[in-house]
This record gives sequence, structure tokens and C-alpha cells, in this order.
Amino acid sequence: MEKKIIRLKEVDSTNRFLKELSSYDETALTIAVADFQTAGRGQGTHTWESEEGKNLLFSMLACPVWVPVRQQFLLSEVGALAIKDALDSYADGFTLKWPNDVYWKDRKISGTLIETSIDSRGIKRCIFGIGININQMEFRSDAPNPVSLAQILGHEVDREEVLQKVIEAFCRYYELLRRADYMDVSGIYHLSLYRRKGYHWYEDKDGKFEGAFVEVEDDGHLILHDKKGVIRSYAFGEIKFLINT
Repeated sequence: MEKKIIRLKEVDSTNRFLKELSSYDETALTIAVADFQTAGRGQGTHTWESEEGKNLLFSMLACPVWVPVRQQFLLSEVGALAIKDALDSYADGFTLKWPNDVYWKDRKISGTLIETSIDSRGIKRCIFGIGININQMEFRSDAPNPVSLAQILGHEVDREEVLQKVIEAFCRYYELLRRADYMDVSGIYHLSLYRRKGYHWYEDKDGKFEGAFVEVEDDGHLILHDKKGVIRSYAFGEIKFLINT
């Protein structure tokens, strides 16, 4: 897969930058990398804290028109797995917190905002907005549990090296989707999940409960069962993972 990297000193949002490109190669992977984002976004109304030049802030644009709309969550799985694979080469203990955050133990090192465009023919394009904490040693926002690769390892890491590892892994998983090897991707994703085993504390609109993982469905819904054996299904934003409870 051909790759085109656009390097930016400062931008409001790498996702917005890619969305506003007047033209791009639909057969290639287009990547926008910034040293600093003035309006970096997380899921919903959240922002992404990052010191200038310390972390990886980038977006990737691809056109997976052959992925069925009803199975578009596979794209989220591919993006998360690519980041985890890259980080696995530096340390143990990384998992994927549903839907696509990357955790080290109980702390968040990466998040992805995915924006997918769909028309009458199906998926048109997908933009993965990724933030990975690399060399930042102090976090001042109200984010509850951030961690960086440098904090884990005790020394700074070459950001470009991590970026290239993410891109390489992404292309590898993307090719699995192109070949319609959906079960392979989904299987690896499930084996990589945070809290895959045992009962843990969660909170939904009805309150706190202890639940155990069952599966993530093709449409991205998280399926848990509680200690009474009741099956519970959640879309993103409908459940909170309670940590250190």
C-alpha cells in the first residue's frame, strides 16, 4: 500500500486537515503528522492534552470501500491493533480498552477518533485521528489516568520510529481486511482486550455493577454479563469502566 506523509509544524486538527484536502489518492494511505495541535479532539467533547513536540499526533486517511458498512467496526479494530503492535515492541502490558483506546495496565497511553464517510454505495473514506503519549512526563489536565511511553520505560523514545511502526502494522492489518479475513482481525482484537477475563466494575444509567466480558459484536456493541447472569449490551458512551474501585 502506497503511503504519503504530510508533516505539519502546527495545525488545529490533523483530522480536519485531511477532511479538507482538495484531492488525495484513494488507493493510498495519506498521513498527516503534527508537532502540535491547537484543537486536538478526543471522543465526544473531550480534548487531547499534549506538549509541543513530545507526543505523536497524526491522522491517517484510507478509502476501504470494500468493507461492508454493517462491519465498519473492523476499521476501529485495525486502528487500535496497529498502535498496540507498535507499542508491544517496547514493553509488555498493553491492551485495548473498548472501543479503541490503548492501555498500559490501568492507564491510557493512546486514543483514536475515527470519522467515517458513507454514501449510497457504502464506505467512502475513513480518517483515524490518533494521539499517542510518547515523551511527555507530566500531565496537567483532568484526564484521570494518562501515561506515556517514556514514563513506562524511564527514557525518551524516537517518535518517528513509533510512527513508522504504527504505519507498518496498520498496513498489515488493512491488507487482512482487503482479503476479507475479518475473523482473523476480530479474533486478534478480542484476545487483546482490556478486562477480557474476570469480573470488573462498570457503571451504566442504572448504576454500578460487576460484569464479565462476553464479546464485542460486529457492529461494535460491547456485551457483558453480570453476576446474576443477565446479558447487557452497550453502544459507545453508554457504559463507564470504573478503575481502582
